[in-house]
Amino acid sequence: MSVQPSPDHAAGAAVKAADRAHVFHSWSAQGLIDPLAVAGAEGSYFWDYDGNRYLDFSCQLVNTNIGHQHPKVVAAIQEQAAKLCTIAPGFAVDVRSEAARLVAERTPGDLDKIFFTNGGAEAVENAVRMARLHTGRAKVLSAYRSYHGATAAAINLTGDPRRWPSDTASAGVVHFWAPFRYRSPFHSDSEQQECERALRHLEDTIAFEGPQTIAAIILETIPGTAGIMVPPPGYLAGVREICDRYGIVFILDEVMAGFGRTGHWFAADHFGVTPDLLTFAKGVNSGYVPLGGVAISAEIAATFDQRPYPGGLTYSGHPLACASAVATINAMAEEGIVENAAAIGENVIGPALREIAERHPSVGEVRGLGVFWALDLVKDKETREPLVPYNAGGADNQPMADFAAACKRGGLWPFVNMNRTHVVPPCTVTEAEAKEGLAILDEALNAADAHTA
Repeated sequence: MSVQPSPDHAAGAAVKAADRAHVFHSWSAQGLIDPLAVAGAEGSYFWDYDGNRYLDFSCQLVNTNIGHQHPKVVAAIQEQAAKLCTIAPGFAVDVRSEAARLVAERTPGDLDKIFFTNGGAEAVENAVRMARLHTGRAKVLSAYRSYHGATAAAINLTGDPRRWPSDTASAGVVHFWAPFRYRSPFHSDSEQQECERALRHLEDTIAFEGPQTIAAIILETIPGTAGIMVPPPGYLAGVREICDRYGIVFILDEVMAGFGRTGHWFAADHFGVTPDLLTFAKGVNSGYVPLGGVAISAEIAATFDQRPYPGGLTYSGHPLACASAVATINAMAEEGIVENAAAIGENVIGPALREIAERHPSVGEVRGLGVFWALDLVKDKETREPLVPYNAGGADNQPMADFAAACKRGGLWPFVNMNRTHVVPPCTVTEAEAKEGLAILDEALNAADAHTA
């Protein structure tokens, strides 16, 4: 790691003042936030202008899969900028073609055509549009515990409370319950029963909505922000079978779970399931330049062989973004980054989190794969009552705020959502870095324990 610059308090104050004066932040009450002024980042760490360094156990928004400032990716962006900064999406460009080829090589099945977007929400928007046009149907089913993005269709597909202010109940979206054994809506007593009852519930929903009205079912292969709930064996295969039976397009959202996060190139690889459409973003180039996309099956691609696809973006397949994706995918392959994520999860993070759960009354459940883990924090392990209420804010969220503050004091930047903390370091995280972060997390959980029964 390069030497961290000396503290520069004046520069930090200037950055923060300009931010407060002019930047409008997402998902925030503008007068109630105090953004950290970041001076730089490298690898698994970033730091502020006051000399505080943080181990990034959030991967920002679970997207810097290869860490900050990977030299090969930085160099690729610089080289592409010197060659061709931008070109309209209607042209054939070497770096765009190569990025598409590298993605298609890694997607499951025949998902060999790639439509590039600027990010994950736009990928979901276009996947849904393709499904509706392909089937001639309007409705799309999605899970309550989900997040699919903040654009018009994506936010309506989303299940969490960020949907509520934008939900007009007119977007053609129907929500259903996906399996989640720890907080089961199906009162199951085994993974097999959870799977069977979840599939039966989905079939009932389809029957009552009318199969002939449903264009697609969209699922995060492993839900991310909603809690990293790994589906039980057989569930995704069951959804695939249901979709086939009713002529429904199956969309897997791999925006967060894809590109090494779970220890495979795509989380679908864990389950042997191929969707009709697969959305991606985030890890495809670790967010170095905005990029997302839809991987499209041969059947759906053929729908638009003679019929124009009515969608596009000015920056679709942007050369700088594609160059960063090519460099990212090649670096991940050459450096064994996906394998590292799998090994760190199996040998370090998983075992350590299970030990931590034994020590802390606030940890109700540990779940995850690769470098994609969640701790479900509770007031009482027996009742499984969440440490804070659903969608808590203000004083009601104090237990989680105390925990997050303790992490930051220890030099760890956590990912916190509702009553959970997610352990989502870069796929490049070393064993030493993982152990450092887990030790800080272990200590910080004492703050959560103080709020248990």
